[in-house]
Amino acid sequence: MTDELPELTSFILPTGSPSSAQLHVARTVCRRAERRMVPLVQDEETVDPAALAYVNRLSDYFFTAARFVNFCEDRDEVQYRSGGERGLSNRGRTDSIFLRERVVVKLKK
Repeated sequence: MTDELPELTSFILPTGSPSSAQLHVARTVCRRAERRMVPLVQDEETVDPAALAYVNRLSDYFFTAARFVNFCEDRDEVQYRSGGERGLSNRGRTDSIFLRERVVVKLKK
């Protein structure tokens, strides 16, 4: 599945078909579970570290599966790129604001 997809050069936004969106939701649920498991593995030692590794790999699978569904359905991928930064003055202090841009990339040529 991964071999057929173009290499990632930046973060992508979770866009695409309804099936892909559902896979992205499943991925975020896995990531949330993973974050909640970390203290149980490190501090309390009530969860097997292999379970944490499994949930991590499962979320990676959901991410790749979502990209693959978009690839098979000839959907575009939207990459997230930082467009630099600029300073704004607010009451005498300068804050750094990052500019962002959306870049649509075709998965198939």
